[in-house]
Amino acid sequence: MKDLFVKRFEYYKSLGDKTFDQLTEEQIFWKYNEESNSIAVIVKHIAGNMLSRWTNFLTEDGEKPWRSRDEEFVDSFKTKKDVLDYWKKGWKCFFDALSQINDKNLYETIYIRGEAHSVIDAVFRQLAHYPYHIGQIVYIAKMMKNGNWETLSIARNKSQEFNHDMKNKFPDKGESEINSSPVCFQNSPEVRDEYKQ
Repeated sequence: MKDLFVKRFEYYKSLGDKTFDQLTEEQIFWKYNEESNSIAVIVKHIAGNMLSRWTNFLTEDGEKPWRSRDEEFVDSFKTKKDVLDYWKKGWKCFFDALSQINDKNLYETIYIRGEAHSVIDAVFRQLAHYPYHIGQIVYIAKMMKNGNWETLSIARNKSQEFNHDMKNKFPDKGESEINSSPVCFQNSPEVRDEYKQ
């Protein structure tokens, strides 16, 4: 289970990484209006959440006394490098926490703001939260880059070609063994039970 968690979250992290590669320093800090968040602010929130939730997650509440969530929505970064360093720091904390998960503690009770969660539920909670914000990052970047955006998924009007290539890539496998990943276009060797025929 731990390996599956890591694999899924690595995929979503890669979407952020590939987006940052396409952006200038100015674009990282751009925001549509005063009520909008820049990509830098979204990163500050994601990483701030990770550091709070996953530091000593088995023994301490996930909402740490030292966290100031409201401050996560105030841009305090000076450079793109500052943004990316904080992004990496958050993910390192999170992946270090995932490495501590095992069959024995998967259903142990941990707390977030005093609310009891099983470890697996806390992970699922973030599997909804982090991709939500990473999707915002990608969407903002795509609008800014417009025609210069390099797609992170199947190119527009190329779905049939992609499907054909995937089938040719795995010619010895039956239909039920071809990628049945719940994640768009990400090749995955495992097939979830509900996709098996």
